[in-house]
Amino acid sequence: MAKGLGKGLDALLPNSGEEVQEISVREIRPNPYQPRKIFTEEGIDELKQSILQHGILQPIIVKKSIKGYEIVVGERRFRAAKEAGLKKVPVIVKNLNDEEMMELAVLENLQREDLTPIEEAIAYQTLLDHLKLTQEELAKRLGKSRPHITNHIRLLTLPKSIQDLISQGKISMGHGRALLGLKNKNNLNAIVEKVTREELNVRQLEMLIQQLNDNVPRETKKKPVQKNVFIREQESILRERFGTTVTITQKKKKGKIEIEFFSEEDLNRILELLD
Repeated sequence: MAKGLGKGLDALLPNSGEEVQEISVREIRPNPYQPRKIFTEEGIDELKQSILQHGILQPIIVKKSIKGYEIVVGERRFRAAKEAGLKKVPVIVKNLNDEEMMELAVLENLQREDLTPIEEAIAYQTLLDHLKLTQEELAKRLGKSRPHITNHIRLLTLPKSIQDLISQGKISMGHGRALLGLKNKNNLNAIVEKVTREELNVRQLEMLIQQLNDNVPRETKKKPVQKNVFIREQESILRERFGTTVTITQKKKKGKIEIEFFSEEDLNRILELLD
């Protein structure tokens, strides 16, 4: 089934004339593989008003289970229908196994534009784990760039509390990516508090983290070398290119570039980009 990933849901759910049925909302339960964790009240209420005025225009896709039916595609519609007080909803019953159900739920959500960066990251990780794909293979099948996939998945290495702040929109994905470059992870919470308290933008956070990473212990009696604007700009470009922390150190006429990686697969990804 994975071969249809890049073609969208239409390729995976072809219109083969299945009968639309009316099923009681009491018989339907959410998809256990649903990657979306946040359903805003405003979005559900807006959809509820549309349902009250026009009805459910697109049937919910469900799968028969032991205890009734499980939603494959259309959980927002289902939630809004319940809010609207509907007793029954139109559905199309699909004969799917658990893996196919998981894939469709993830793909349906990836095609939406209002996923949080963390939900998107979880969706990518779910597909990688269940389909046994590399990030490169997944990127090609979804029509995404590999750095896009990598940059999202790396957010999942942040503490849950920081992931929650990204999901809630209190800090951006750019802030999250900058925090990944902090060498002393014990400072994470204090830095995040400073970001939210002083409303630091991503560039200001990157500069703060660079200063902390460059800080040398007092006993060495050496002051951190201030990097010029050109070096900082190139570091930023390379971080975007490789999807990881890149440090440029310059001493007189020579210097070095350090590229950080987090696993063997991450190293292979960087080596392929360098090839």
